[in-house]
Amino acid sequence: MKGSDQVDEWTGGCLCGAIRYEFEPNDVRNWYCHCRMCQQFSGAVVTNNLVVQLNDFRWTKGEPKYYESSKIARRGFCANCGSSLVFAPLHDDYLCVQMGTMDDPELCPPKGHYGIEGHISWLPIDANLEIMRTEDDPWFQEQVAQANRND
Repeated sequence: MKGSDQVDEWTGGCLCGAIRYEFEPNDVRNWYCHCRMCQQFSGAVVTNNLVVQLNDFRWTKGEPKYYESSKIARRGFCANCGSSLVFAPLHDDYLCVQMGTMDDPELCPPKGHYGIEGHISWLPIDANLEIMRTEDDPWFQEQVAQANRND
């Protein structure tokens, strides 16, 4: 594994190359996500989402198309090749980059398992990592409350 202090900017993009991004690896965290929305967005039974502060993130070529998947977030993807790129909360200052779209996914190992209520029974889980249900997350609760206030 490479440390974030060894790389000034981390980069990635979609399968066809129409969309590229870069970000400074300040306060990044990687989580497996097992929730049903991430499963349906990615087509995989689990995703890896790297939390990145918005002020550290830049699109360097093209920009994704977005689908508002809930009252709290939208999901960005390449309209050309369909690559799932980001989960972007509507009321917060970060986004989650899909780790598989990074040029070097080895840069940041996962911290834990999120959305464990959607875990597929035959998929092993590393019990040494944190485990959290979506509805137990204070951030999620606040996002839902904020979305409901905006209705």
